Amino acid sequence: MGPTRRSFPIYLDFHATTPCDDRVVQKMLPFFREHFGNPGSRQYMYGRIAAKAIEEARACVARLLGAAAKEIVFTAGATESNHLALRGAAEAYADRGKHIISSKTEHSAVLEPLKRLEREGFEVSLLDVDEWGRVRINDVENAIRDDTILISLMAANNEVGTLHPLAEVGRMCKSKEILFHVDAAQALGRMNLSVNECGIDLLSLSAHKIYGPKGVGAIYVRKTNPRVRLMPQILGGGQERGLRSGTLNVPGIVGLGEACRLLTLEWKEDAERMKSLRDGLEKNLKSKLDGVCVNGHPEERLCNNLHLSFEGLKGTHLLEMVSEDLAFSVGSSCHGVTEEPSHVLKAMGLSADSALSSIRLGLGKTTTLEEILQAFEILAQAVSALRER
Repeated sequence: MGPTRRSFPIYLDFHATTPCDDRVVQKMLPFFREHFGNPGSRQYMYGRIAAKAIEEARACVARLLGAAAKEIVFTAGATESNHLALRGAAEAYADRGKHIISSKTEHSAVLEPLKRLEREGFEVSLLDVDEWGRVRINDVENAIRDDTILISLMAANNEVGTLHPLAEVGRMCKSKEILFHVDAAQALGRMNLSVNECGIDLLSLSAHKIYGPKGVGAIYVRKTNPRVRLMPQILGGGQERGLRSGTLNVPGIVGLGEACRLLTLEWKEDAERMKSLRDGLEKNLKSKLDGVCVNGHPEERLCNNLHLSFEGLKGTHLLEMVSEDLAFSVGSSCHGVTEEPSHVLKAMGLSADSALSSIRLGLGKTTTLEEILQAFEILAQAVSALRER
């Protein structure tokens, strides 16, 4: 007999988004109606209450990163933060050079702005990665030129979970006076991430990846050693020290701050539990099924990530078969009727068949052992059934 049908699928796509923590929601609620003031209107109580809440949230974000509150700028999310970091730094430091280094496995929110910068006269070197999706330190060093102004690397890959060697790259950047930007959208709350220990000058984050609301994020901008300059990309009222104009999303920022406060207290325990559940699921699937390959670094990988290729089937077919019971992502992007392997898996050297046979499972702090055991049974049965067709 198969697993009992659930009223709602088991959610294993925490890399895509996370549910808002109840405590975050409760923190936000008063700022929709009771404390609805504009933080720019500090001449009266409504504005002062909103402004105080903003600064409290700023301090919470900074504490999680080991930064100073004045180094946090609020945005609409990690995508906007990436654009501000890349374009803002490129325009501000163009007189020093026009060369930027990144990797072939970055998120499109980094690759697309880099493409536009290339069209505007900048030069971009996209580094190859190894079989696990990590940049090689020697490749980073060899790519650096006299006119290199910025290196941008994601802390953790959004597909396979592989961690880049941030501290080593950060030390290299410091020694050569090159700015270091890190897209930490996936890594925050799932690994230890200190901007000072890793030598990070710019860091992008998003609330909805850490059990906060959608549509809000932040960028860390180093203020000392060095003091980083950015050219603002959104002009207007001069909010956020002139780096990001527009009336602040007070409820969203309050939610981001509370999500960061909770992570500061709880992330290590949550990470250990997610890793234990992930490792158990991986072990069970590999012992039950033949032709299962884990993609990504075996050790330097996000604690909640399990990216698998199943020989002899397509990930899209597997998702279609179990979608009423499980929610996860496939390791390919579909364009119309044409399936193409993801750029991340191609860069790692996977064959087209292996890439298209892959799925991404992302665990979260609300994932239970019962759900993992059910997910194992559902996946094992579905893979076996597809292979028998």
